[in-house]
This record gives sequence, C-alpha cells and structure tokens, in this order.
Amino acid sequence: MLKRFRLEEPESANEACELLGRFGESAKVYAGGTELLLAMKEGLVDYERLVNIKKLGLNQIKRDNGTIHIGALCTHRQIETAPDLQRALPALVKLERNVANVRVRQVGTLGGNLCFAEPHADPGTLLIALGAKLIAEKGASKREISAEDFFVDAYETRLAADELLTEIQVPVPAAHCGLEYLKFGYLERPSVGLAIALTARDGKKSVGDIRIAVGCAGPAPKRVAEAEALLEGKSTEEAIRSLPRAGEIAGRAAQAISDLHGSQEYKEHIVGVLLKRAFQSALSQC
Repeated sequence: MLKRFRLEEPESANEACELLGRFGESAKVYAGGTELLLAMKEGLVDYERLVNIKKLGLNQIKRDNGTIHIGALCTHRQIETAPDLQRALPALVKLERNVANVRVRQVGTLGGNLCFAEPHADPGTLLIALGAKLIAEKGASKREISAEDFFVDAYETRLAADELLTEIQVPVPAAHCGLEYLKFGYLERPSVGLAIALTARDGKKSVGDIRIAVGCAGPAPKRVAEAEALLEGKSTEEAIRSLPRAGEIAGRAAQAISDLHGSQEYKEHIVGVLLKRAFQSALSQC
C-alpha cells in the first residue's frame, strides 16, 4: 500500500536542490520511479515528499568531440534506441536492451538507476570500465564524480543530500578498443556482472590500456586495478595465461555476498569465468 505523499514540482535544478536541502531525509528525488515507488509500496522506505524532476529537460543525448553526454533523465529505452550510442557505444546499447523489460525501460532512467544504487543493477559496472564521469549540481555549482568513486555501498552514493545528478559523460572509446559487458543470473536480476575495456597493440599481439569492473555480486560495483595490472602491457599470450589469476583477484574484489543469487564462492568463480569470456570478446573487437 502506497502511503500519501506530497509531490513537489520544481522548475529548475537549483529549485530541486533547494527543496532537497530544505526537507532533508523526508524528501526524495522522483524521476522514473520504477525502483522508488516499488520500495515505498513495500514499506521499505517512507518519504513525505517526492521532488519530481521530470520537467527539468535532462533527457538529451549529444556528442561533443570525444565525449558522449547523456542526460540523467534519459530512459533506458531512449538509450538503447539512440543512433549516436548505437555507433559509438554499442556495448552500452546492448546492456540497456537487457535491463528488466520494455515497460521498465520505457519509464526507468539511467540517472535514477545510478542514484538508487541497487546492488544488482547493470549500468554502473560498465560505466566504470568506460571511465565515465557523473555531473552533480547544487545551486550554481557543479562537480564531477568518476563512476568508480560514485558508488559507496548498497543504496549509497557520493551525492550529497541536496545535490542532483544531471548528466553522465562517457569518453568515446579510442580506435582499436574492445568493450564487453557480461552478466550471469538465474533470477530476475543478475548475480554477477563484469565489464572490460581494452586496446590491442601490434596487430593484437599485445594488450594496451585495460579497465576491468565487477558488479552485482556484492554491495557496489568496483574497478579492479590489481587484475588490470596483470594484463596491461603484456603479450596477448601472456595475458591469456594470466587470466585465471586475474579472475581470482577480480572475484575477491567483487566483495561477493552469499544470498538467493548464489554463494560467495560460486559468485567469485563466475567472475573468473566471465572475465575470460569478456577478455576474448573485447580482444576480437580490436
């Protein structure tokens, strides 16, 4: 049963931040509402006010030189059908096509997904591997938060209570860059997710820059720099031989939790399996 609440209708990001600051923990941002309203119906959270930001125009996708700018209110459906993203970020488009179902994707927003920080959500993991930056606004000020620093814990981010996420900035991948996001799960939400971005050198004879991120297994998505160090700058053959060790490191970095989605040990094993598959897929794209 959804309790009564007041719906605030700000006309600007500045007004939305002012409302959030004034009402504190009794208020929450309302965008698509696919996660928030469900949690409220179940009695998991209770807010006296929802601050509706749908009128703020934060639903544009544009390319500016080497960066893709995605408004925080862009829906999953909008992202999966955007021509610019289909060309520049096919891995993100593929991920978005597999978020929940089309009804959820038509309403749910990327910004809402990131800010809700549900542990089994997909996008944050890939955005970490892509080196994305998230833009937070408060009044006339803005600040950048790297995707890898944005997530603190389950349902907790770096956003201040009176800040608003307005944009996600994603660097356009360089030439000879391969991207892959793989996930595994037998319930509605994934049990494990893994993303990799890498460049190949010398006709795929060696590995250049590489970023690895794991998610869905533990409280929050994480970048795995230690696993990256085992593979970066190595010959392709040496990197492939190092994948089992890199998978073990990534599995531990996932901070996997035993739950209905699987045991800690099982999830750590699946991380290693996904890393091997994602590495081969990303390399084949270079």
